[in-house]
Amino acid sequence: MATWNSRGLRGSVLEELINRTNEKYRANGLALIQKVPTPITPIKMDKESRHITLAYFEQKSTVDYIGVVQGIPVCFDAKECATDTFALANVHEHQVNFMDEFEKQGGIAFILIHYTAKDYFYYLPFCDLKRFWDRAADGGRKSFRFEELDPKFEITHKQGIVVSYLDALQLDLNSREE
Repeated sequence: MATWNSRGLRGSVLEELINRTNEKYRANGLALIQKVPTPITPIKMDKESRHITLAYFEQKSTVDYIGVVQGIPVCFDAKECATDTFALANVHEHQVNFMDEFEKQGGIAFILIHYTAKDYFYYLPFCDLKRFWDRAADGGRKSFRFEELDPKFEITHKQGIVVSYLDALQLDLNSREE
């Protein structure tokens, strides 16, 4: 079993931005996306603050978010990257497998990446993640560089929404139809 520690809070700012985005999408009838809770078993608690200080993950998580956009099932994970190189170790094999199975069932899987040093948000389609993942499995780079990304999937702020990923999702859908 994995032990919980504060490293798990690294993406909490990104997740909060995505949560706010999803609330706006829901309020406007555009999407219904929910954060997938990671089941934990608390071991130690701070009695004064009532915060969990040590816990075990009960099972491997799949992705951070799952839901539906205008009738299209979607699942995605949120990742932060401080440099121009994204280490594939930040994505776990069970997550890639889940996304692959999700897509085989007709859903759309992707990763939202926040390049923190650039304050740049990016939509990584699953097909690109899979290409990088397979390259690593075949003995290639265990990461991908910012320069390898298709700039058309940049996420820009839109109407007060910081992580406005629906336009990139539409581009992803359009590219699948071509």
